[in-house]
Amino acid sequence: MAAISFGGIFLRANDPKALYQWYERHLGLVKGEGSFAFPAPTQRPQVVFSFFKQDNAYFPPAQKAMLNLQVDDLDGVLDRLIADGVAVDPKRESYDFGKFGWVTDPEGNRVELWQPVAE
Repeated sequence: MAAISFGGIFLRANDPKALYQWYERHLGLVKGEGSFAFPAPTQRPQVVFSFFKQDNAYFPPAQKAMLNLQVDDLDGVLDRLIADGVAVDPKRESYDFGKFGWVTDPEGNRVELWQPVAE
């Protein structure tokens, strides 16, 4: 027997209610009872689970975990977030497996947005 999928992601927040509202408004997650969910099951069948050394600089070392959310139009999402006044890292990266961009939520968490390569 083995784990078959992620059941959820749990993060601590200074103001959970405000953070729910931010993720709902800016990234389209749907608020439920004490949590939120994606509006439809459109993600790729594989979900990445990766460990980083404590001193790795890929995301801030003081941040113990980083969300990676799949998007269908990275440039469109980032441009809309910039227009909404969200803290968006100007760096965007492309690889053979997709495009990446980063935002910072109101609690200071760096969030990675990933547009997978179309299959």
